[in-house]
Amino acid sequence: MNIILLGPPGAGKGTQASRLEAERGMVQLSTGDMLRAAVKAGTPTGLKAKAVMEAGELVSDAIVSGIIGERLDMADTEKGAIFDGYPRTAAQAEALDALLSDRGRKLDYVIELQVDEEALVDRITGRFTCAQCGAGYHDRFKQPKVAETCDVCGAHEFKRRPDDNAETVRTRMAEYRAKTAPILPIYEARGLVRRVDGMADMEAVGTQIAVILDGGNAAD
Repeated sequence: MNIILLGPPGAGKGTQASRLEAERGMVQLSTGDMLRAAVKAGTPTGLKAKAVMEAGELVSDAIVSGIIGERLDMADTEKGAIFDGYPRTAAQAEALDALLSDRGRKLDYVIELQVDEEALVDRITGRFTCAQCGAGYHDRFKQPKVAETCDVCGAHEFKRRPDDNAETVRTRMAEYRAKTAPILPIYEARGLVRRVDGMADMEAVGTQIAVILDGGNAAD
């Protein structure tokens, strides 16, 4: 099972990808993470990417596709891949088809986590974490049981991501819409797009995705 997981920052893609990894043995393939790993490992494509980045240039589609190909050849992807951040253009969509076909695989679904943008801004801007253990909290939805004390480790220091502010979140959402707009019609035409309610709780979203992957009649 190979899927593309779409959704703006904060929609819960990382959480759902982790669930799929744990429950189904799938592997999340994030282009940013793979690029850094390939450069660090010194793979043939990673060396090309390193040279391009050191020259201050953008990594080409060919290099990104090469890195994905190298990653798909690793044994841990045999149970399926979750593509995150790729493809973002029609050319990359074609490249992904070729990469999968060359390995006897195919793309099964494109799953979009739909969100209410204003509610998502509230969700993201209100979140904070324990500076000691990383446990997550929220101004409105999940305060520590004892004020200013982490439920998990008892620490008293908390932190917020500097980019978790309304203006930055809205900018990231606009970027997401711009980047996904070119590829959705391609997959819509092929009948691969499915949509789930990304504003539901984590378990409910996971159940919706499971229904899709198990061949259920989820609404698209």
